[in-house]
Amino acid sequence: MKREIGTRTELHSEDENAIVVKNLHKSFRLPTEQAFGLKQAFFNRLKGIKGYKDQNVLQGLDFTIKKGEFVGIIGRNGSGKSTLLKILAGIYYPEKGEITVNGTLVPFIELGVGFNPDLTGRENVYLNGALLGFSNEEMDAMYDDIWEFAELRDFQDQKLKNYSSGMQVRLAFSIAIRARGDILLLDEVLAVGDAAFQEKCNNYFSSLHKKKQTVVLVTHSMTDVRKYCDRAILIENGKIIQNGDPKTVAKAYLNLLS
Repeated sequence: MKREIGTRTELHSEDENAIVVKNLHKSFRLPTEQAFGLKQAFFNRLKGIKGYKDQNVLQGLDFTIKKGEFVGIIGRNGSGKSTLLKILAGIYYPEKGEITVNGTLVPFIELGVGFNPDLTGRENVYLNGALLGFSNEEMDAMYDDIWEFAELRDFQDQKLKNYSSGMQVRLAFSIAIRARGDILLLDEVLAVGDAAFQEKCNNYFSSLHKKKQTVVLVTHSMTDVRKYCDRAILIENGKIIQNGDPKTVAKAYLNLLS
């Protein structure tokens, strides 16, 4: 099966590559000043004042991720790594370049999107599950496991607005990890909850590595990069400056910070 989405192609084949990115570019327009009224906007146009500037976030990225690889995407704040992840997830679209995704892709980017604070935890589990594509019958089957993993069963019938932000993230994460996909996109989700819950999450991701699940992890934690990743990609100013052994790339990242 093959589906074209602009410059993005999704397919299912026996190809060993999970993701192929070629010459990827992405920019955003940032306002520089406001024009109050049509008259001011007209005069600005006559003077050649655009009222915005283009920020080139990604500049010609090329890389391939093979099936079964656990790859870390690292870089300083503003380097473009989260933008890249959102393009891979189909949230953003690039101006130029090609993306081929081979398999079903599940993004863990903004946990808890779709939660309703006026509904109970129980109701939000089914709501969030529906957003992830699960039927009510599937949610019935996994319901107990979700609450056991989140360690929040005593709060299942309380409204979500009475949950702390940490509790909401734990519940969202516990729902999300039930999603079935060939490729997982993770954005700093290893840092959810308290120390005990983080350890549980670490065990889960260790199991993914052992199962040869294809994972793309955006993170600032070089400990996670060294622990989980088969390979790491370092982005700086929207360009890949290093791609290879996780320990070597992590060292290069730390050198950028010094």
